Amino acid sequence: MSRFLNKKYKGVTPYVPGEQPQDMKYIKLNTNESPFPPDPAVQQAAAEAASRLQLYPDPDLLVLREKLAGYFNGKFGTGLSRGNFMLTNGSDEALNDLFMAFCGPDRPAVFPDITYGFYKVFAEVNGVPYKEIPLQGDFTVDADALAEEEGTIFLANPNAPTGLALSRDEIERILRARPDDLLVVDEAYIDFGGESAVPLLEKYDNLVVVQTFSKSRSMAGARVGFAAAQESLIRDLDTLRNSTSPYNVNRMSMAAAEAALDHDEAVQKNVAEIKEIRESTKAALKEMGFRVTGSLGNFLFLKHDGFDGEELYEALKARGVLVRHFKKERIAKYNRVTIGSREQMREFLRILGEITGSEEETRLRNGEQR
Repeated sequence: MSRFLNKKYKGVTPYVPGEQPQDMKYIKLNTNESPFPPDPAVQQAAAEAASRLQLYPDPDLLVLREKLAGYFNGKFGTGLSRGNFMLTNGSDEALNDLFMAFCGPDRPAVFPDITYGFYKVFAEVNGVPYKEIPLQGDFTVDADALAEEEGTIFLANPNAPTGLALSRDEIERILRARPDDLLVVDEAYIDFGGESAVPLLEKYDNLVVVQTFSKSRSMAGARVGFAAAQESLIRDLDTLRNSTSPYNVNRMSMAAAEAALDHDEAVQKNVAEIKEIRESTKAALKEMGFRVTGSLGNFLFLKHDGFDGEELYEALKARGVLVRHFKKERIAKYNRVTIGSREQMREFLRILGEITGSEEETRLRNGEQR
């Protein structure tokens, strides 16, 4: 680091995104992207918007906010309006804004000890004290322990990298126990399983739900996310957004997001297929001797008692398969594997079988998947 860096940032450990090596062609199962491209209508909307790139996008994103309200009202029977939403450059921007707006020296951040790694980074970058609440022995989030803590609570639900989720009733129990503390529910993977907290937004003024277009809507490269909450909280967040980056969602991404909401049937078709592949892959892994959590995300979290997690990750990488390994002691034996296409997962299982000596079982399972 240079001698000019502000001293408050010198102790920050940056977030490490999933690797993107370019030395060979990989089966990329390490960053929880969708294996499916966006619907053609989404691609066309982005292409048409590109013809107007000389103009700034709408800083208020009024059309997209209206479409989001309509989407959730249709899905859950809520009465949300555009004032209940703030759009951001990926959900990470929304999360950072939440740390900025609702945490501080007198209001710490609270989150599980094994969860999305960016929470700790956001706390450090913003000079926010934080407390990590240990997951229970089965990797489930301890809702009762979270409910005992003062501060702004950040809950990835389903959690990453485990894929496990709290029920809506458990989330509501936290909200009731901490009426004077904010609960941020990060629902990046909610379309693949679990119960969304969106229906609780009208009832609780201490709830924020964050979602993304990156996963289920096949738009990781577009960088669109949003926060949903009661209007007073959204006004607070919009004050920060307009003070830092009022044109934070570009014109093409905005158009793509609008089209994705208009063509949700294509999204749901892809989600259903990913869930089906997830469950068949999970069954195959168990037959191969792996322990697999009951993930509700578009990924699996797994380990084999006969193999070191990092060694397995390296062996897969050497054979052209990228998965995600975390060095944190409690989960160092595990790897997180994104659900790819059927063809990608068949090849992943075949290569994994070669590494673990389970080739025969793998071939049998692959035959069932065809």
